[in-house]
Amino acid sequence: MGTKLKSALTSKWIKTKVLMQSSEISPLIPETVKFNKANLKTMLLKYGMIYVKPEHGTYGNGVMKVEQSKDSHGIEYKYQSGTKIKTFGAYDSFYSSLKKATRRRSYLIQRGIVLLKHGKHRFDIRVMVQLSPRGKWESTGLIGRVAEKGKIVTNYHNGGTLMSMEKLLSPYLNDAQQAQMLRILRKLGEDTGRFYHKKYPGFKQIGVDVGLDNHMTPWIIEVNTSPDPYIFKHLPNKSMYRKVMAYRRANMKKKSTS
Repeated sequence: MGTKLKSALTSKWIKTKVLMQSSEISPLIPETVKFNKANLKTMLLKYGMIYVKPEHGTYGNGVMKVEQSKDSHGIEYKYQSGTKIKTFGAYDSFYSSLKKATRRRSYLIQRGIVLLKHGKHRFDIRVMVQLSPRGKWESTGLIGRVAEKGKIVTNYHNGGTLMSMEKLLSPYLNDAQQAQMLRILRKLGEDTGRFYHKKYPGFKQIGVDVGLDNHMTPWIIEVNTSPDPYIFKHLPNKSMYRKVMAYRRANMKKKSTS
């Protein structure tokens, strides 16, 4: 595997920069910058809540929720890592602690999106996008991921619960609105797959992680270039899982014969 393709596989920064070149997709990507002291202050002033995440990482490991608030006593800074929350009254001590938590690794800062919740737990959506046997990008699977109690990440491998889209969306949308939302999510996945494939033709499937806010805006939180196809096996209806696996096998067969 070439160095360029390997970086594209693992670097959230490269993936973000690639998708920011699309006029159609870029408005749905939360502002993302490299982690440093100045950028942290700017992003907190701008958004109040942000996420600090490792440039290279999986399963939501190392992701931190960072907030700034103001009251009569002054400005308060806090961040959550795992289930632990640390609070500070001074920016320098707050930044020093946060910097230490990054363990000298490359980190990014992303605008915080206030996600919809299932009960009291935030959720996001994994859109599985694959090259079909006919060579077209197709959204083959959609599944909700609900964060474990007290956690900020939704990943199944980090304690999250997998759930059908109908169950998650029904408190917010009627049947017709749900159908429209699913069409929007599928198209977003396919647009992302096609655009990313133009830059890096080696990919056959991607996982697009989408968060919905209170206005039902679908935000692309992250693109996973090595998505887990087996999560769809947890849905009661196995048709989605069968399709995902059929496309995966077809792509693997093409790869082995090419």
